[in-house]
Amino acid sequence: MPTTKEFTIQLEDRPGTLGKVCRALADRGVNILAFQASSSEGRSQVHLVADNPTITKSVLDSQGLTFTEADVIQAKLAHRGGELARAASRLGEAKININYAYCAAEVGTNAPLVIFGVAEVGRGATILDQAAAATGS
Repeated sequence: MPTTKEFTIQLEDRPGTLGKVCRALADRGVNILAFQASSSEGRSQVHLVADNPTITKSVLDSQGLTFTEADVIQAKLAHRGGELARAASRLGEAKININYAYCAAEVGTNAPLVIFGVAEVGRGATILDQAAAATGS
């Protein structure tokens, strides 16, 4: 499974803040490939994967936003029952904790993608590659 760059952005939890960030990215030609947002106590945390991490970082910097960058696993799963269970179980068997996960669709194919935030990204990606090869996914 490939790894990819994810940005975690801290925003004020108020109307329009997410739209402003997404508009700034769109205006620079950035396509958001995967996205998750949640809020707590007046703050929003946004996880996103974009097609151009370099421009994404530049836009976030120019907006004066607080953000972090991390590598995450981008797992392409077969569109059939049990695939998420298989992937999550394989990581668990390897003692790799899933800190968070969210879904997307692969550009061009709409195949299911799951973004896994784990501490051991490289090892996790290798384990999921081996599992996919064993099942023919």
